[in-house]
Amino acid sequence: MNALFSLLMAPADGQAGGMGNGSMTLIFILLLILIFYFFMIRPQQKKQKQIEEFRSKLAKGDKIVTIGGLHGKIVEVNDATFVVEIADGVRITIEKAAVSIDENAAKKANN
Repeated sequence: MNALFSLLMAPADGQAGGMGNGSMTLIFILLLILIFYFFMIRPQQKKQKQIEEFRSKLAKGDKIVTIGGLHGKIVEVNDATFVVEIADGVRITIEKAAVSIDENAAKKANN
């Protein structure tokens, strides 16, 4: 890391060490920010939007799997919660955020 920092701080050939050095460092930092945005932040935002969309489409009668591993069927939909029947006559209330978006597990629960 020190070698990279030394190279970034060293004046370029033919320069007296004036403004060119600072602008190269600024360009490098901006490039790193862009890389972080396109490879880490943007995909995470897309995934979060997909999760919210999946949970908003759930309706009464859908079979789900919670993040804790409980399998059940939605019997009631509220603003922030679901009432889920996990066995005959056994109903629990869970937060919408507790529903897993694992489609494979949900397909297994449907069978």
